[in-house]
Amino acid sequence: MNTFQVSIKETSNNSIIKFEINQFITQHQSFEFNNIDEAKSSPLAQQLFYLPFVKKVYISGNFIAVERFNIIAWKDVQDEVADQIQSYLNNGGVVVEETAAPKKVPVTVYAESTPNPSAMKFVANKKLVTTSYEFTSIDEAKLSPLATQLFHFPFVKGVFFDENFVSVTKYEVADWNEITMELREFIRSYIEQGKEIIAPEAPKALKKTSEQLDASFEELDDISKQIINILEEYVKPAVASDGGNIQFNSYNPESKEVKVILQGACSGCPSSTYTLKSGIENILKEMLQDKVNTVVAING
Repeated sequence: MNTFQVSIKETSNNSIIKFEINQFITQHQSFEFNNIDEAKSSPLAQQLFYLPFVKKVYISGNFIAVERFNIIAWKDVQDEVADQIQSYLNNGGVVVEETAAPKKVPVTVYAESTPNPSAMKFVANKKLVTTSYEFTSIDEAKLSPLATQLFHFPFVKGVFFDENFVSVTKYEVADWNEITMELREFIRSYIEQGKEIIAPEAPKALKKTSEQLDASFEELDDISKQIINILEEYVKPAVASDGGNIQFNSYNPESKEVKVILQGACSGCPSSTYTLKSGIENILKEMLQDKVNTVVAING
C-alpha cells in the first residue's frame, strides 16, 4: 500500500489553499463542490464541509483546493486540515465515488518540436504525473499503461513523462509529418477518458516516492547535494521546456567529475550532449569554484 503525503501550497488567492498529494487521487478528472449537498458523491469533500470555515472544495488530479470563509485565517488551520486529509486517504477513505460526474474541462494536447529531431513533445492542459518517468522499451513500460499503449505504435522508440507533457522518441523509419497528428489525438483521447497513465505502485517500485528520494538524497555527500540543488534550480526548467530531463548520476571528489543522465528529448539528441555538457560545466564550475572539473553526459 502506497502512503499518501499531503503538502500545503499557497495560491494567488489568499482564501484558497491547495493540499497537494504525492500521488493521483482521481483519474485526471476534476470535481467542484459548492456545499455539502453537492458533495454527496464525495465522502472526502463532505467531511471537509463539516469544518465551519469551508466554503468550496475542488478536487483534481493530485490535489485538493479548499476555499474558506473569512471567519479564520489559513495559517491557523491549514496544518490540521492537511493532517485530516492525509489521515483520511491513508485509512482508505473514498475520494470521489465512481458515479460522480466530473467537472467538464476539455482536454487539449498540442505538439511541440524539440531540439532533438527524433523527439516530439506533447503538452497537455492537465497534470499527468507527479514525478518524471522514462521508458525505453515495452518491457520497461509495464508500470505505465499509457507508455505501454504508445509502444504498440511500431515507430515509437521511447516515452518520457514529466508534469504535464509526454515526449515521444521515434525510430528513423517514420516522419513526424505523417505521425504527429495520430499520436497527438491518441494521447488526448487517452487522457480525456481518464485512463491510468502511471500505475499506483510505480513510484515505490521505481524508487520515486518522496521518502525514497529523500533517503537517497540524504545519503549523498555535501557536494553532490549542492550539485543536485543547482541542477534543479538552474538547469531542469530549461531542459523540461525542450521536452527532456537531466538527472544527477554521480560525483567523484578525486577527479572532480560529475556524471549526469540525459532523458526524454535530450537523450540521443545530436546537439544536447555537447550543449548541456558545456552549459552545465560552466554553471557548476562558476557556482562550486574548484570542486568541479568536468561533466560527463550519459544518454538515458
